[in-house]
Amino acid sequence: MVCLLNEEILEKVDEFLGDVNKKLPEGMELEYEGFYERGFFVTKKRYALIENKNIVVKGLELVRRDWAPVAKKTQEKVLRAILEDASPQKATKIIRAVVEEIKEGKIPLEDLVIHTQLTKNPEEYVQMAPHVLAAKKSIANGRNVSRGAIIRYVIVRGKEPISKRAIPLEDVDVINYDSNYYIENQVLPAVSRIIEAIGYSKEDIMHKEKQSSLDAFFS
Repeated sequence: MVCLLNEEILEKVDEFLGDVNKKLPEGMELEYEGFYERGFFVTKKRYALIENKNIVVKGLELVRRDWAPVAKKTQEKVLRAILEDASPQKATKIIRAVVEEIKEGKIPLEDLVIHTQLTKNPEEYVQMAPHVLAAKKSIANGRNVSRGAIIRYVIVRGKEPISKRAIPLEDVDVINYDSNYYIENQVLPAVSRIIEAIGYSKEDIMHKEKQSSLDAFFS
C-alpha cells in the first residue's frame, strides 16, 4: 500500500514538474531532488529530511567539524527520534541520558575532541581562540604545527577562560575534561533549536517530562 502511494506521489511530481517547466523562461528548469518521508525545519536554512533512513541535514551542527562528536551524535539521535518515531519524549530521554553520561565521566575521549583548522601560522593570530592556544601548547611540547594543520583539543576543568583550558589531544587526561562545558556549550546548544521548535525548553529537557506528541506538528 505504501509503495503504491509513493509511486502515485512520484507520478504527480513528474506531472507537476512538466507543467511548471513549460511555463518557465528558456534556460530555467525546476528539478526533482528527492522524495522524503518526513522533514523537520528549524528555520528556512536549518532543516533535516529523512529518506530511507538516511538523514539529509542543512545548517545544523551535524555537518560542522568544529563541534565535538558527542554533540553531533546526540543531535543525530534526537533528529532520528523526531523524524523516524515522531517522539519528543524519546528525544528528551536521549538528551538526559547523554548529559548524565557526561557528568559521570562515561563519554569516550574521542567523542570530546574538537577539531579546528589553522588558517594561518599560530604566531600570526591576534585573537587567542581555543584552537590557537592548543596549537601553541603543542609547539611548546615539541610538535611541528603550522598553517593548515587540524588542531584536535579537549576542554579541561579549571577557573581560567575556556580558551586557556584547551589542551591538545595528545596531552590530555580524559578524567580532567570539563563536563559543564560539554553539556552547556556543546550538547545543549546542538539540540536546543530542534526541541524548542517543537515546544520544549531547556528546563523541560533537564528537569521534567512534558506530555505531548508530534501528531499536530507533522499533520
